[in-house]
Amino acid sequence: MIARLFNFRGGVKPVSHKNESSATPIVKAPLPPRLVIPLRQSIRSTARCLVQPGQRVLKGEHIGEGEGPLGTSVHASTSGTVVEIASFPMAHASGLETPSVVIEPDGEDRWIDHAPLDYRNVSRNAALAYLRNSGIVGMGGAGFPTHVKLGNGSGIDTLVINGAECEPWITCDDRLMRERAAEVLSGATILRELIGARRVLIGIEDNKPEAITAMRAAASGVGDTLEIVPVPTLYPAGGEKQLIRVLTGIEIAQGKLGADFGVQCFNVGTAQAVHRAIHHGEPLLSRIVTLTGNVAHPGNYEVLLGTPVDALLKLAGPKADTDRYIMGGPMMGIDLQSLKVPVVKGTNCVISASPALFPPPPPELPCIRCGACARACPADLQPFELYWFSRAKNFGKTQEYHLFDCIECGCCAFVCPSRIPLVDYYRFAKSEIWARERDLKASDQARDRFEFRNFRQEREKEEKAAKLAAKAAETRAKLADGTSAGAAEAPPPVSDEDPKKALIAAALARAKQQKAAVTPQNTEDLSPETQAEIDEIEARREKLND
Repeated sequence: MIARLFNFRGGVKPVSHKNESSATPIVKAPLPPRLVIPLRQSIRSTARCLVQPGQRVLKGEHIGEGEGPLGTSVHASTSGTVVEIASFPMAHASGLETPSVVIEPDGEDRWIDHAPLDYRNVSRNAALAYLRNSGIVGMGGAGFPTHVKLGNGSGIDTLVINGAECEPWITCDDRLMRERAAEVLSGATILRELIGARRVLIGIEDNKPEAITAMRAAASGVGDTLEIVPVPTLYPAGGEKQLIRVLTGIEIAQGKLGADFGVQCFNVGTAQAVHRAIHHGEPLLSRIVTLTGNVAHPGNYEVLLGTPVDALLKLAGPKADTDRYIMGGPMMGIDLQSLKVPVVKGTNCVISASPALFPPPPPELPCIRCGACARACPADLQPFELYWFSRAKNFGKTQEYHLFDCIECGCCAFVCPSRIPLVDYYRFAKSEIWARERDLKASDQARDRFEFRNFRQEREKEEKAAKLAAKAAETRAKLADGTSAGAAEAPPPVSDEDPKKALIAAALARAKQQKAAVTPQNTEDLSPETQAEIDEIEARREKLND
């Protein structure tokens, strides 16, 4: 049992708005008319398409093969027919499109052949490959591949399972822990064994008493290696570094990860997905999504991946004065540019917003350097400095002030009296830095290709010259042998430094030899006059050649 809890720096206490959707049990969402399954489930993960239009697929069938070290597989969420492979809007603030597989369900929901994995009797690498092929990623929103985060099986002492769910309005993890606590704990046990941790700490904010009770009841027979720990309600207590600090007292330094200090963190949804994959052989095909806000029927729904948001919203019944939709929470979520966006692995909430619930932001005012943002920042940064440098496009300075340690929690913008959308500036600066790094990398690759091309051409030129010299030497040797035997007159001597001239001379000598060896045709039974004429022509030719 842990002796005490610790505090993390900063944080805010927004109104939670969790009671609106946490009171009703999880409901299974019906099949939509079409499923749109992106081959890019997150910024980190891409997949190569494995199916063609017109192809029949079964539930759980591979439709995308993960590419790169951070890639994970993508599967068909139900059985049906692939009707097209086209670009659709992705779950991103940009509203950009990404290649997607469109499946028309047949209503039969027929599975592929699948079976549990006896992970204790296979190698660790085989178990990690199985999780990768099952498409298991972080379900808290980041979407980081679980098989990568499990590391090499050593160096981790404490496994933290994140059930804090600190952001307002979102209650999907709360209902998951209430209704499927045994599955969450089973997945946590699997993760502990694969990562080699000594103990497991499950942190749950104390505004979820029912979830805490359910998890403790399920953990009663597990033993003292697993502990359910209520943590104070303070946003963003669900941030990985913040929760690790609260539970263990370990302060994760800037630029470092929890694994560097012997701690690793996974979401409760990830743990449940691992349980389903290992014990039931099911890839990640669905997730719990909170539908809340300005709706008639708020609640939590188990939704197939690829379900378009517009089909999903019909279950909640948005009210007439809804003016926009937020995917995620109000602090870190994004405004949807299109309701054609599908549910992906990192989708935990869709909020119907109205002017009454989310008033339009007042005009942005100049920064007064009050320092409120710095006091609220849980990452111990100086947001006002980052703001100035981001606005001035001085991206080098933003990196000096540890821009990439910003978790984009929105605490700074929440307390800013000037109502500056600070996180938007930070996201802009990050995207510009990434874009410049991509351009620089592309430039470096182009330069390397150009230098290698020049090197290759010089090498080929030298090799060709060496071959010509060798061939010329061989030809001269053969001609010398032929001259000594009286076969033909040798060509004039050529220096070793001019192999091309040697080859030309050798070619002329060969031509003379071939000509001398040729026997004229149709010269039998010639009249004396004709023979005399031919002899005269040959004499003139010999005279000209001399």
